[in-house]
Amino acid sequence: MEENIQRVLISQEEIQAKVQELAAILTEEYKDKDPVFIGVLKGVVVFFGDFVKYFKAHCQIDFMWISSYQGTESTHMEVVRDISADIKGRHVVILEDIFDTGNSLDFVCKHLQSKEPASLKICTLLDKPERRNPAVTLQADYVGFTIDNVFAVGYGLDYNEHYRNLPYVGVLKPEAYM
Repeated sequence: MEENIQRVLISQEEIQAKVQELAAILTEEYKDKDPVFIGVLKGVVVFFGDFVKYFKAHCQIDFMWISSYQGTESTHMEVVRDISADIKGRHVVILEDIFDTGNSLDFVCKHLQSKEPASLKICTLLDKPERRNPAVTLQADYVGFTIDNVFAVGYGLDYNEHYRNLPYVGVLKPEAYM
């Protein structure tokens, strides 16, 4: 598996330090608000698990799963598994592994806004603005690392469901996916 990694982009130590930093910032901001942290499966699982370990206040966690497929005209997205928490009037933070094109995150935000949360913010470990769809106007409220337009895997990020279990974020060699 590691023979397909061109280079380590963000080390395990750098990731852990940043996750602790983000959790400390959000602990301070949400310490008296009992937020609901929502993860969109599957890529966020590793970041989500580490983040909630470091969050030092009351919170609730939940997950959702979306699916997208390319139709003849556009990409269609649907909720495969919705959250179970009632978020009406609650402070909600979406935890995301990577903010890439923004299409999925835009869909998730609109879906969650329809449930009338008191607030809705985005915390992403990785931001890849070069790939952002110009039609997506979302901005992440909390960003761990901004990365270039590289094929990143590890720490939850995958290629064909592989590499998620690497403890760091690496750049996949082109011959591994071409």
